[in-house]
Amino acid sequence: MTDIDPNKAIDFMLTHAPKLAKAKADRIYMEEFRKTIKARLMASCSEPSLGAQERDAYASDEYEDHLHALQAAVEAEEVLRWQMIAAQARVDVWRSQEASNRRIDRSAQ
Repeated sequence: MTDIDPNKAIDFMLTHAPKLAKAKADRIYMEEFRKTIKARLMASCSEPSLGAQERDAYASDEYEDHLHALQAAVEAEEVLRWQMIAAQARVDVWRSQEASNRRIDRSAQ
């Protein structure tokens, strides 16, 4: 097993925290803006019934394009989130290894 450098893992977390925050903000914005797109599309529909307006809004290319962008935003956020979880796990493993090493050193004395 290779040695774990906790400083490297912590540096990664500090460096990528703003990226994760931006990715999460982008995802939330995309989720909320989806409602705005739907409302605009429904308002521009010539159909009188709400059901028909909603159907046309959901079937539009603009709405579908937005969903693809939302998909990309969620993916970017999840990649960064799991990288952060992995970096934290590295620190936790290092901490456990150091505790084990101290216990071994005490028992060898």
